Amino acid sequence: MTTTLITGANRGIGLELCRQLSDRGETVIGACRTPNDALTGLGIRIESGVDMTDGDAIERMALRLEEHPIDTLILNAGILQRTSLERLDIDCIRNQFEVNSLGPLRVVHALLDNLKAGAKVAVITSRMGSIGDNDSGSHYGYRMSKAAVNMAFKSLSIDLQPHGIAVTVLHPGWVRTDMTGHQGLCDTPESSAGLLARIDELSLENTGTFWHQNGDVLPW
Repeated sequence: MTTTLITGANRGIGLELCRQLSDRGETVIGACRTPNDALTGLGIRIESGVDMTDGDAIERMALRLEEHPIDTLILNAGILQRTSLERLDIDCIRNQFEVNSLGPLRVVHALLDNLKAGAKVAVITSRMGSIGDNDSGSHYGYRMSKAAVNMAFKSLSIDLQPHGIAVTVLHPGWVRTDMTGHQGLCDTPESSAGLLARIDELSLENTGTFWHQNGDVLPW
């Protein structure tokens, strides 16, 4: 039986990933700041108090999980705060870097000893972090933070490959969630199923690929 840890597990895509993996009979660990009834109702292990901007909280989670092998690590927690050139809020941009870029890297670093040969690491990013795909501008903080995490996990794919650990960067699609104001082209069950299909296909041969959940390879 495999074990998957998912950050941002209490809502949206993270919650649905927990649900689908649990339904598959896998051992699931849901990490979040504050659990809710939907998450606790899944009957999975919950790591609460995990704030992506709090390195000490992440280290405490790592201590609780010491010597607990993790087969798949899904870095899903993230925030979207709209910023434009006319309303340039540097603190808002900095906060998105802390959560979207540095947070996932902190978690991987803290849990490195839990990842053995054959493990998989996936970050849920956005095609809005693609420089080649940017044809609409704006959203400075979100785009910049996602471009940064894309680069970080591309580097991780190279650094972890000799250890037998595969890494992928995944775009979930435009999903109807709280983050998007429930606007979008698909719902969380469809998006999550696609994300899990991409993770299932992940190997050392295709490590470092930037995928849409539908299987399309995206430009950097």
